[in-house]
Amino acid sequence: MYNMDDLKFSVSMCVYGKDDPDHFNTAVDSILNQTRKPDEVVLVVDGPVPEKLDDVIKKFENPNFFKVIRLEKNQGHGNARRIGLDACSNELVALMDADDISLPFRFEKQIQMFCENPELAVVGGNITEFIDTQDNIVAARIVPQNDREIKKYLKKRCPFNQVTVMCRKSQITEAGGYIDWYCNEDYYLWLRLFLNNAKFANVQDFLVNVRVGKEMYKRRGGWKYFKSEVKLQKFMFDKKIISCFDFIFNVSVRLIVQVLMPNGLRGWFFKKLAREKA
Repeated sequence: MYNMDDLKFSVSMCVYGKDDPDHFNTAVDSILNQTRKPDEVVLVVDGPVPEKLDDVIKKFENPNFFKVIRLEKNQGHGNARRIGLDACSNELVALMDADDISLPFRFEKQIQMFCENPELAVVGGNITEFIDTQDNIVAARIVPQNDREIKKYLKKRCPFNQVTVMCRKSQITEAGGYIDWYCNEDYYLWLRLFLNNAKFANVQDFLVNVRVGKEMYKRRGGWKYFKSEVKLQKFMFDKKIISCFDFIFNVSVRLIVQVLMPNGLRGWFFKKLAREKA
C-alpha cells in the first residue's frame, strides 16, 4: 500500500480544431481545481486550431507543468491519445477530454484506489451526460465496479467510461498502447489489457460530467460504425474472449441498433435503455 502523497500523476488531454474554446477552458479548469491536483498536464493539439482556441491553450501553457505538443496535421483520436500518453512523465496518467468536466474529488478518489490496490492497471468511474448546462442532465452511464464484474461485462460492452480513466502507463505501453480504431480505440485497448491479465476497477461515484449534443445518441450508428464494432467482436472471438454464441448475439444486437433502427428510435434507445437516470 502506498501513501497518497507519494503517488504523482499526469493528466493527458487532446484538443482539435472543432473543439469549443469555452468548453475547453471549462474542462481544463475542472482538472486544475481538484482536491488532489495533478503533477503535470500534457495537451496534444491534434492539428491546426482557430485563433480563439489557441489563445485559451496559450493561457494555460507552461513548460514546467502544462506541456503542449502541437501536431502539424490531424492524426486522429487514437494516435493523439498515444502521443499524449507517451509524453507523460509519471506512471499514473489520468485521461481527460476537451469538453467534459471532472468533478472536484475525481483524482483524489482514483489515487486512493491505486494506493489501496497497487496491482490495478486501470481505474475508471461513472459519468453523467448533460446538454448545454450541467444542471440539464439527460442520462448517466453506470459501469461495473470490481475486476471480476468488469471482465464479465467486457464481453458485451465497453466496461469503462474512457473520460474517467486513470491508468498505469507501463501496463498500457506493454499492451501496445492506443491504436487507432474507428470509435473503439479505447475498447480495443481494454481488451488487450484483459489478455495481459491486467487488474481493473471502477470507482462507484460520478467522476465526470460529459457534454453531449442533442443528436449524439442518434449518430451512434451507420455502416461504418457497425463494421468497426463487428471487427472488434471478431477480434474478441479470435482471441477466445467470447464464444461463437456471444459473437452472433453481440453482432445481431448491434446490427439492429446501429443499422436497422431509425435515428430517432436509436436516440430513444440509448437514453432510455442503454443509460440510467442520474
